[in-house]
Amino acid sequence: MFPSRILAMFPAVMQRAGFAAISYLGATGLAHAAEPQPWQLGLQPAAGSIAEKANDLHNMLLVIITLISLFVLALLVYTCLRFREGKNPTPSKTTHNTVIEVLWTVIPVVILVVIAVPSFKLLYYMDRTDETDMVVKVTGAQWYWTYEYPKEEIAFDSYMIAEEDIQPGQKRLLDVDNPLVVPEGTRIKLLVQANDVMHSFFMPALAVQVYTVAGRTNEAWIDIPMGEKTYYGQCNQICGINHAYMPIVIKAVSAEDYAKWVDDAREEFASVDRVETIKLAQAQ
Repeated sequence: MFPSRILAMFPAVMQRAGFAAISYLGATGLAHAAEPQPWQLGLQPAAGSIAEKANDLHNMLLVIITLISLFVLALLVYTCLRFREGKNPTPSKTTHNTVIEVLWTVIPVVILVVIAVPSFKLLYYMDRTDETDMVVKVTGAQWYWTYEYPKEEIAFDSYMIAEEDIQPGQKRLLDVDNPLVVPEGTRIKLLVQANDVMHSFFMPALAVQVYTVAGRTNEAWIDIPMGEKTYYGQCNQICGINHAYMPIVIKAVSAEDYAKWVDDAREEFASVDRVETIKLAQAQ
């Protein structure tokens, strides 16, 4: 019952319980970047309303599955002790118990309904792409990303920085030459496409994952919280030999810095032939 689209957002390499133990060591990095931390357990700190709602749902499910696991374990232990051969040399031949059969049918249905209601609410919330402040087109290719700003008529490619070119302060396998720059406190519609095979635009801290499919435009949205920060993600759809070298970087800056960046980017990344993209974005 739990939608696979939401499940995919929660990689098993993280778990909230260990975050407090490393929060002091990682405080400086976490203040300016959303990224995996050494020895981190748990989800990355939620950024934006989607991530907060998804995190709440995750925590609720963690409680439910823990209670179910403990209950099943208790039943197994009880059954092994109560009905062992030494205590029951003559086993019971009971084949039906109406009360138990009703309970093991009704209780799982109730649990699934409890899970389904908030998960569907989150799915519908994630599909509200009409109330956005700006549009960015994201195109996945082997093995880099292309970002287009239809209104600003800017387009550029984003490649991972090679290991031999890493500068002090940059992150191996995560930093790129041209990040996706957005203003803080902004709700952004993403139009996601592919040039070749399937890719996945995955940003854990913002709880967004959208598959790129050639010949099709998928939609999603993110809301960038206030505060200048860098968010790190990666393609998590196996897309070829260099799949591991396709990071995503979203850099949130102030409105003033964003305006300055747009002016500079128009000179460096000017896009003169984006008519169809602009029409597509305005039609959404």
